[in-house]
Amino acid sequence: MSAPAPPSAGAFPSPPGGFAPAPPPSTRRNAELLLLGFATLITTVSLFLVEASQEQSITLDIAKYGLAFLALFGIAHLAVRRFAPFADPLLLPIVALLNGLGLILIHRLDLGAAQNAEFNSDPVPSPDANQQILWTALGMMVFVTLLIVLRDYRTLARYSYTLGLIGLVALMIPALLPSAYSETNGSKIWIRLPGFSVQPGEFAKILLIIFFASVLVAKRDLFTTAGRHMLGMEFPRGRDLGPILAVWVVCIAVLVFEKDLGTSLLIFSTVLVMLYIATERVGWLIIGGSLLVIGFVFAYQSFSHVRVRTNTWLDPFADYHNTGYQISQSLFGLATGGLAGTGLGSGRPNQVPFANTDFIVTTIGEELGLIGLTAVLILFLMLVMRGLRTAIAVRDSFGKLLAAGLSFTIAVQLFVVVGGVTKLIPLTGLTTPFMSYGGSSLLANYALLALLIKVSDAARAPAPVRKKDPAPIADAQTELLRRSEARPQE
Repeated sequence: MSAPAPPSAGAFPSPPGGFAPAPPPSTRRNAELLLLGFATLITTVSLFLVEASQEQSITLDIAKYGLAFLALFGIAHLAVRRFAPFADPLLLPIVALLNGLGLILIHRLDLGAAQNAEFNSDPVPSPDANQQILWTALGMMVFVTLLIVLRDYRTLARYSYTLGLIGLVALMIPALLPSAYSETNGSKIWIRLPGFSVQPGEFAKILLIIFFASVLVAKRDLFTTAGRHMLGMEFPRGRDLGPILAVWVVCIAVLVFEKDLGTSLLIFSTVLVMLYIATERVGWLIIGGSLLVIGFVFAYQSFSHVRVRTNTWLDPFADYHNTGYQISQSLFGLATGGLAGTGLGSGRPNQVPFANTDFIVTTIGEELGLIGLTAVLILFLMLVMRGLRTAIAVRDSFGKLLAAGLSFTIAVQLFVVVGGVTKLIPLTGLTTPFMSYGGSSLLANYALLALLIKVSDAARAPAPVRKKDPAPIADAQTELLRRSEARPQE
């Protein structure tokens, strides 16, 4: 008996019963839930440690912060599981831990402020930790609302010019208002009304990132047109410098009329990096860096507040009791913390002005030391890297620039904040994302996180399977049937 003929080349015999269906792609939502539980545990235990270090009576009243924290991020997790099931599982837990650490430090500063008030026979101020929980809840509402309403982030590109105009107007409104309604600590960056205040620049930066991402995609040919070759690099043509010059003028106007060095530096740096990502030309970075230096020299020569901040940065102890007091106290606090820190609740961070907003990094360095501060910076680094990884993985150009811009603005803001409190660069007045006390910053950053999660969901989602269209009858191949397979004759 002859052996059966081997299968033809390329043929793969089906197993009995056919092939098993492919397993569904993993969403890693359970891993996200586990990490959120870990962040909640760290937050709750640390709050009890702060109470113990301050020799407070340990009661279950402090557990309200932990329960509120667990409920808020449990709702956020359910929203991500339902409306962004393929999103990066590390983004939300990292933010939860950063927010929790900020809540711990704010509560610790509340205890210190209460002790100082009792020692000086002053009325005890209301705790800021309660307000921070409220602002976190409002930020979570913004986060969940964006996840539900924004089905496809690419629809934002259709309204990019409108969003850009709204962002520009929001950025300029404080400069037009009287100082009584907009100025705080020398900077006109607020809109203050009875019972309501907001810092519009926090939201304007997100709207402007959406606008520039859309424009760079739509006008990419304009920015990639061949220009001059100098020193082995390709520079853009002079006629194509209009957009970057316009951004530079806007940032100079913010610096002049609002005295806000941080926001102007943040917006210009973010747009410059997005322009480099879109064109891959080092020439844009050189031109942008030159404009940055020119703008700083112009501001230093023209405006007294820029000179004061620069001179304070160069020698903060020259006017210790006046302009140099903040940065000097910050340096003393960081030196007190040393390598391992004084321990939660064992330092004296209340001696630093604005310790729960602009200088919360100093509070970290004093009570957790260089080790704790490094751990916090690593958390931010992981957040930025996961955002940039999303930008690489997403399939459309608008999503790439949007995710890269949102991630880089967090990195720049962190660099400016840490550089300011450590005397690496002049102080700017920016807050640490997700950690500092304040409503505008939390609301804007949770909106930023929602956009990043939507882009991440699109990047990690499996590509839709397209059904192959049947070939036209004219292009169909003919088949030769054997006589035994042919239809029997009647």
